[in-house]
Amino acid sequence: MFSAPITHPRKTSMLLNLSLMAPQSVRARYRTSIRFLYAQAADSYTVMSYIDELVSALGKEKVLLDPSERFVYGADWSPRTPDEFVPPDVVVLPRTTRDVQRMIKIAYAHEIPVTAGGGLTGMLGGAVPIYGGIYVDTTTMNSVVEVDPKNQTIRVQAGATLQEVNDAVQPYDLWLPHQPESKWVSTVGAAIACDNDSTFGVRYGKILSCLLSAEIVTGTGEVLELGHRKAHFTSSGYKLKDLLAGSEGTLGIITEATLKLEPIPASRQVDMLVFPRMGAAVDYLSRVLKAGLCLEAAHINCKRRLNFYTHSYKLKHGRDPTIPSWAEALLAIAFAGDPEVVATQREYALKLAKDFEAQLVEEREIVEAWWASKYTLDFEPFKQKWPDSQKLKKFGAADPGVPVGRLEEFYHKFIETAEKHQLEIIGMNAYLEHPSSIGFSLSCAVFVDYRNPDEVRRFREFHDELSKLAVAFEGTMSTFMSDTYQKAPYLELEHGPSLKYMREVKRLFDPKGILNPGKKFLREVPKK
Repeated sequence: MFSAPITHPRKTSMLLNLSLMAPQSVRARYRTSIRFLYAQAADSYTVMSYIDELVSALGKEKVLLDPSERFVYGADWSPRTPDEFVPPDVVVLPRTTRDVQRMIKIAYAHEIPVTAGGGLTGMLGGAVPIYGGIYVDTTTMNSVVEVDPKNQTIRVQAGATLQEVNDAVQPYDLWLPHQPESKWVSTVGAAIACDNDSTFGVRYGKILSCLLSAEIVTGTGEVLELGHRKAHFTSSGYKLKDLLAGSEGTLGIITEATLKLEPIPASRQVDMLVFPRMGAAVDYLSRVLKAGLCLEAAHINCKRRLNFYTHSYKLKHGRDPTIPSWAEALLAIAFAGDPEVVATQREYALKLAKDFEAQLVEEREIVEAWWASKYTLDFEPFKQKWPDSQKLKKFGAADPGVPVGRLEEFYHKFIETAEKHQLEIIGMNAYLEHPSSIGFSLSCAVFVDYRNPDEVRRFREFHDELSKLAVAFEGTMSTFMSDTYQKAPYLELEHGPSLKYMREVKRLFDPKGILNPGKKFLREVPKK
């Protein structure tokens, strides 16, 4: 597809996937785009003096200028047409906080946009450099700075993946329980910046529950440490560290983080129950928590969504899992700890289920296929839902949050909205993300043909409609993707007059607005 070699291995597979998924006509357009990029690059090198400064300050091995290398940073996993790929003008591969600081100071002096990214698994364009400029690939900053087993903490660079963190602490019988499905590529910095979900949120919460301290470089190039070192909490000062969760790199580029670890549980038992309606599953969870049982994981799926999560089961058996026709909701729960404690809690939980018309899923292969999709990721290569199920259409979702008592009502609105926009429905998953409490993070998912501009447009209209509807339901527009540029035009709908205070916070950290411009807020003074 490209005549130039690919020299950055972390992005090679992404580029190959893009080329293989594109039809012949689109590939021809890509070739045209690349020729244009080469010509554009030749002109740019003579006028963009800041690039010369970057090479001088960082070394040419940390600065990517080749169009074929820059091209793969022009998109994440969000549904977008090939014409909507927006490669940055230059890519920086920092190794240290000092590298990031030098780069930011150059960008600040020239007022060049700076977008930082990690594994590029975002589903709403949060790390897409929509105004070009500099892209900072933080995955080259993936060192473990310190493991402190006695205090159960780890200090890592922000580009370390969540899996790399757990690989480093597993020998000490510790783990980081913040575990999204993308943990093999989702980085620590990206997990903080978009505030993504975790499989184990109902026990351990989201990333902010694990985050003790973080080092950032602000939009002026100042290096700050935000947080409370290795203490678990503080009442001193303002909690500026908490502003980083969901900030999308608009306040500063996270370069290092200190994370709280937990002891690895001795055993775990995962089960799945089916219910006649989603509201019954919510009522059951409320009863389980009231009884004093300690859930480690809890996820409510609609029947449709199960088929997505059990992709490997379908490949093996040639059919979707068999679920009772009357069942509309499936609840997966897990208990973890000493075997005797787990057995006792599980037994009592199943006893309570009888009062809610629930039925245990006896076929363990269905449960194990779901759990493999959510946590173990133990798949045969290329026979899992990512990317095997994405060959023709791409996963797209809205991520609203609604009050506990309105989940079922909102589910029906989701189906109604998806059908109105003529989108293929994957289904709803309700992640429980608040420790020992029912707090929903919703994934309302559809398939999107990203080669079809009209379908991409209809998906975005669907996303916006559901986001606004969640606010009308006394909820929130986003729970794990953050706002990106998609929600920026109507962010005031949720936040009202408080939005101006948020803008002032942004200006304090980033007075020239160079950090990930266009995300959260519409860009005030667009620059070429």
